[in-house]
Amino acid sequence: MNHKNDGQIRNYSRVLDQKYGAPGTPERAQFEAEAEAFYSGQMIREVRKEAGMTQMELAKEIGVNKSYISRIENGQIVPSVASFFRMISAMGMQVQIVKG
Repeated sequence: MNHKNDGQIRNYSRVLDQKYGAPGTPERAQFEAEAEAFYSGQMIREVRKEAGMTQMELAKEIGVNKSYISRIENGQIVPSVASFFRMISAMGMQVQIVKG
């Protein structure tokens, strides 16, 4: 759905409903999964760059190939929890789980 910037305020929940179906539909679930994969990949890329590492360096550090890191950063795949923790640790970060 292409909207020109006409200055109109849009209800993006309605836009998503129209384009991908209502929440809970298979189409909407697919869109949300792809969006989450893209977003998490972008976060990993940002942290990796802040750590001053190349994809190759990160891959070598956690024992995978560079294309695996690339696919994660491009939102094509979501890493396993174990791989995520290894990447975070290799980039000098830590994950802290706290009760909300």
